[in-house]
Amino acid sequence: MEYLVDLAEKILNEALNRGAQDAIVRVQEKVYESIVFDNGILRVCSISRVSGLGLTVFVGGSVGYSYASIVDRDSIPKIVDEAITVAKALEYGSEKRLVCEEVKGARGSYRTEFKVNPFDVDLETKVKLVSNLNNESMKKEGIVSAFTRYGCEIDRKYIVSSFYSKVQVEVVAIGLSHLAVARYGDIVERVGDQKTFIGGYEFIEKFDWSSFVNEINDLAYKASQASTITPGVYQAVVDNELVGLLLHEAFGHASEGDAVYSDLSVLKGRLGQVVASEKVTIVDDGMVSGGYPVPFDDDGIEKKVTYIVKNGVLVGYLNSIVTAKKLGQIPTGNARAQDITFNTIVRQTNFYMLPGDAKVEELFEGIDYGVYLKGRGAGGGQVNPALGTFTFGVGPSYIIRKGEIGELVRSVIVSGNILEVLKNVDMVANDLNVSTSVFGGCGKMGQMVRVGDGGPHIRVKKLVVGTR
Repeated sequence: MEYLVDLAEKILNEALNRGAQDAIVRVQEKVYESIVFDNGILRVCSISRVSGLGLTVFVGGSVGYSYASIVDRDSIPKIVDEAITVAKALEYGSEKRLVCEEVKGARGSYRTEFKVNPFDVDLETKVKLVSNLNNESMKKEGIVSAFTRYGCEIDRKYIVSSFYSKVQVEVVAIGLSHLAVARYGDIVERVGDQKTFIGGYEFIEKFDWSSFVNEINDLAYKASQASTITPGVYQAVVDNELVGLLLHEAFGHASEGDAVYSDLSVLKGRLGQVVASEKVTIVDDGMVSGGYPVPFDDDGIEKKVTYIVKNGVLVGYLNSIVTAKKLGQIPTGNARAQDITFNTIVRQTNFYMLPGDAKVEELFEGIDYGVYLKGRGAGGGQVNPALGTFTFGVGPSYIIRKGEIGELVRSVIVSGNILEVLKNVDMVANDLNVSTSVFGGCGKMGQMVRVGDGGPHIRVKKLVVGTR
């Protein structure tokens, strides 16, 4: 890593000397540890590593990218030539710079603080923790299958650019996930959840994982005994986790500058228009508590809080330096890549709704018959950002009767148009919660990056609810 950092400036200068109008050099080392127990059997115990250097060059109206896992001084001309060759092969005949002259790169550093380096902890200790949790789950009444994972990632980056970026970032993420499958008669229900911390192994040591896993087991078994909801249009209270999922998938992707520029967003041409209730404000924030830290993007731009919706009005999009130029806007620090084997694309960081001033219990008041939709255990779904439509499987949820939480219901799905749903938000609670995951993230164009999402509880006047 230190050797590659020393070479980064040389590669940047070489690219500029060989005809690139602008260039970005990314040095990265990403290490991931995984331990998986499936029904009492150790399935995975591995450490993977991606490291190397990537070069982005801007030539006329096109972009070229090359990377190498093994780099020395003699290989610098080859790396530069490959990137410039790609850019020229894709050149669109324009000599205009893709990087605005007013773009200024960030300079600074960020490092996750931790007390115990997870990779210094004895492997046997970690394996034993996951094994015990998984085996105890298999002993629970009604549980027929259990899948338990430990994951830890350390991601180190160094970025320099021709627009004066020089940033260093080190993020440590660690957590545990659990999936329980329960059977009651002929009914089988699956409920999964995960908990991720930004920090060291001290978070694993002090968290009550036994209670966490048992809650998932109990919920799965109770869900297998629950009835299904009658499909219809309901007044609904939506919890933090599900709010985050809906916003990220159905609204967040539509706010990404490349989708807007490519006519693949329901939000195109709507800047300044009302797209939600006046109670709704939505932001993308690289450094919110509970989320995944993104102080700088992979273009070397500082990631500041970006307002997408303010009091119901669409006020912005998410941009890289490239999409900002195409849309006549400014970069928002949302250029991200999975690792050095990919060039950057526009991605969310931590996308969430700001809290309101209502207490959570006030959202239930006045609902004669409705549904309390929960995100824990939510399944897959389908989204069309060009239309704003979505269908999602949600977690085990509850009927609301006369303002009180009633019986559990299983196999719930929600569907609709995200703009209509957001316009029907009539109350927003004050309980903001944002979370991230070391076990997955957001997939787009073959890349996966860590993200965070969330929000407060909200109340929706009308929402289409059905069953699988």
